[in-house]
Amino acid sequence: MLSNILKRRVEWGDCDPAGIVFNPQFFRWFDHGTTMLYEAAGWPKQEMLARFGGAGCPLVDTRALFKAPCRYGDDVEITTEIAEVKDRSFDIRHSLTLNGRLCVEGFETRVWTVKDLERGLKSAPIPPELAVRFRGE
Repeated sequence: MLSNILKRRVEWGDCDPAGIVFNPQFFRWFDHGTTMLYEAAGWPKQEMLARFGGAGCPLVDTRALFKAPCRYGDDVEITTEIAEVKDRSFDIRHSLTLNGRLCVEGFETRVWTVKDLERGLKSAPIPPELAVRFRGE
């Protein structure tokens, strides 16, 4: 399956007053990892949507397991990978590590959507070429 790795240093603004990463920041980083995963598939997000007639890939489910804290100044690595490609949705797994130790594991489900004149957006089958790239084939 397709994957991508991001490296980032934890900044003071990412942390709570105790100097530990404020949990919502992880979800912001995971969202960025997903955007970079589209580029790893071969298309920046806007190009991907234009090429395949998509309106977006809204997040419909997310969760995380917090196993160890990350602190101001830590250099972390975030691996984002497609876990499963379904007909109209795909699952993503994020693994955030510090010095090889798993600190946070995040999960997302996103839906492929197209514009609909009546409802605004509606789910649609993931285009075959995109599904193949997501699967890393």
